[in-house]
Amino acid sequence: MYRYVGLRVLQAIGVLWASFTIAFGILFILPSDPVSIAVQGNSASPVDQQAVADLQARYGLDQSLLSQYWTSLSHAVRGDFGTSISTGQPVTTAIADALPSTLQLAVGALVLAVLFGSLIAFATTYSRAQWLRTALQALPPLGVAIPTFWVGLMLLQVFSFNLHIFPAFGDKGFSSLVLPALTLAIPTGAVLAQVLASSMGTTWRQPYVETAQAKGASRFRVVTHHVVRLASIPALTIAGVLIGNLLAGAVVVETVFSRAGVGRLTQTSVMAQDIPVVLGIVVMSTLVFVLVNLIVDLLYPLIDPRIVGNTRKKKSPEPEKTAAGRTDVEAAHV
Repeated sequence: MYRYVGLRVLQAIGVLWASFTIAFGILFILPSDPVSIAVQGNSASPVDQQAVADLQARYGLDQSLLSQYWTSLSHAVRGDFGTSISTGQPVTTAIADALPSTLQLAVGALVLAVLFGSLIAFATTYSRAQWLRTALQALPPLGVAIPTFWVGLMLLQVFSFNLHIFPAFGDKGFSSLVLPALTLAIPTGAVLAQVLASSMGTTWRQPYVETAQAKGASRFRVVTHHVVRLASIPALTIAGVLIGNLLAGAVVVETVFSRAGVGRLTQTSVMAQDIPVVLGIVVMSTLVFVLVNLIVDLLYPLIDPRIVGNTRKKKSPEPEKTAAGRTDVEAAHV
């Protein structure tokens, strides 16, 4: 067990390093200069080259690319991502200020996604009517195909501008969280419903399900006690993908609903090429991703103990040899 966890931790470190390196490289091949953007701002006047040179020296951007990479990486290992070029605020402080709002949005969306996805998958498996199963099976692909921003705009139009039930913008109170969480939950829940419904359909055809039905178990009991448990393993496998969808969708949702959060911070930082902030967000998002996958791997044995066990095959005993050096079988043929 310790060896398994150790290998997973080493893999997580490798993923973190790769994500940091790729993000660093992409930001530095962009044509514009983040310091020039910060100095000029929204002004149309020419850039003060002396101010640009001073800021480049302050942030170490006048050094070689390899030197900048090593400095950024060595500081990131210690949890220090430097200072924002745009605002002068420490990166960890900027992320910490934006994180609570995004966590509220992500948790709310995840709860709704699990609820919607599970209900659709359960209804698809439990229903006996073919037309209803067909209709339910068509919902997840539709939810995946619809763009997130379009869903958000439609919800705004109906529930905010027409019915005036929920506020259109901001993040003040629970009511302002409903529409953004619902917008983010629809594509995530659709992916979960697709995987879970397919897995439950496959599990339903297993022999032990037929045995349970033959013993007189009701259809509801068979689904809840036998099918759901094993069918949830593939759904847990894509937990990392679902978390990734939530983090990526937060950028769009927080922009559409004008919510302050990590998504908005990512958008503004990328547009300003604020390298320290973007690298900090990338590392944080990757860390969440690898931690979720590690937790999922450790949960597998609790769902199905057969996954973890002694996988060593017992070696069959070698046939005994006679005094002449032949096996019993060889001796019988002599």
